[in-house]
Amino acid sequence: MKKTGLALTALLLLLAGGRLFAQSGAGNVHYVFSGDSRMTDLFSKELEERFTVYNRLFRFDESKAAFPLQVRLIDNGQAYTDYVSSRLGSDRPGAVYLHYASPERRELVIHTAGDERAGQIPHQAFIQFLRAFVSNPPAWMREGFAVYFSSLRADENGELSYEENLSWLNTVKTMGSRMPRIETILLADNRTVPENFQASAWALVSFFLNSGKEEYFRTMIESFMILDNEKTAAENGEAVYERISAWAPQPALSADFGSYIASRRTFAELVDEGTKAYGSGDPLTAELAFMAALDQKPAQHIPYYYLGLIAYDEKNYNLAEQYYRSSLEYGADRALISYALGLNSVAAGKNSEAVVFLQDAAAASPERYKDRVEVLLDRIK
Repeated sequence: MKKTGLALTALLLLLAGGRLFAQSGAGNVHYVFSGDSRMTDLFSKELEERFTVYNRLFRFDESKAAFPLQVRLIDNGQAYTDYVSSRLGSDRPGAVYLHYASPERRELVIHTAGDERAGQIPHQAFIQFLRAFVSNPPAWMREGFAVYFSSLRADENGELSYEENLSWLNTVKTMGSRMPRIETILLADNRTVPENFQASAWALVSFFLNSGKEEYFRTMIESFMILDNEKTAAENGEAVYERISAWAPQPALSADFGSYIASRRTFAELVDEGTKAYGSGDPLTAELAFMAALDQKPAQHIPYYYLGLIAYDEKNYNLAEQYYRSSLEYGADRALISYALGLNSVAAGKNSEAVVFLQDAAAASPERYKDRVEVLLDRIK
């Protein structure tokens, strides 16, 4: 069982090979579809699984939601643009949730053939879910969780996988002293919305979920319970702020938030740390960095390759082969990995396997490996 992000522990999602099994049950329960698309069954499955994932965290009472959630699927691009523009006055490529005071008019509109849909559906589907229960949630909660869930993606079969979204981390880190106070983020609905609000809202959500301190996670969960569908966003924001302040004093909360942001590193930062540590002869630090990188992006090949090198150096040839094969599976250069597998097999005393791997490396990139492979083959024959 492989974890695909720190926050999955908090969400209690069921994982298998990086795939989320939301276990929403058979059939469509929460959504009703309109439009002329032939993809209704696929989107029904995806959205039901999304709903289950969302509510495993929020735990809203489903009897109080504005059901059913309406979804309009439009295959034709011009028809999608015309429909959305007639309601918003402008186009919103991919997907958009249209919210109205009357629940029966609310709908998620999806351009089923749009290139942008993969990026927009996660964001817009979450907002539809949240506003089905709370018409006017606090802005930080709406935007922060929408970004947080934006990397909950569906494959061609409608099944979900998750990689933690750290796209805003560099922005948050570079804000430094310009980072809004937590109070400012929580009360954005009745004050001036701060600069880079979406980034700040995401950072606060990530902190509540991943700080490792149970009191912050519990306080966040409890804040969901006091949201009122009849209140304005400002009123809900004030109520949540008072709840959080009562159980998480601001000085300690702010200090822990700052420490958390400083401690988080992007995938690129972790890979850079790992390669530098490996190059300087510090395999333990390198291994920890690469494992942390895989925790964020389990389908990236670079960490697997370096973990294979570390295992090879430690003479753990079976483990090295597993890592090399994983690196190849996720898109690593075939010639490079075949050559590494060949060297690994030679070291493990598996000469017949080594010949196959080495010949494959030479065939894949003769300009890089032909001469080296010929020398090695002469040695092991």
